[in-house]
Amino acid sequence: MIKVLFFARLREQLSTDSLQVEASENLTVDHIRQQLAAKNELWAKVMTADSLLVAVNQEVTDWSQPLKDGDEIAFFPPVTGG
Repeated sequence: MIKVLFFARLREQLSTDSLQVEASENLTVDHIRQQLAAKNELWAKVMTADSLLVAVNQEVTDWSQPLKDGDEIAFFPPVTGG
């Protein structure tokens, strides 16, 4: 299984902080994003936003990152500091 986490406003918009996805061969971050976007219009809007960022196992990565069983993906909006 792959643990998927949602942070900040994504968590609020989707009304969930995490979910589990079945691992499979040749799975990438983008495959997961597409699966989630296919859930409904709200999920599609959130998961296809140009500003969406992603980390795998707590390291920021890109959409082509391969995944394996036991990985943790985190989706989050851009962060600003002050």
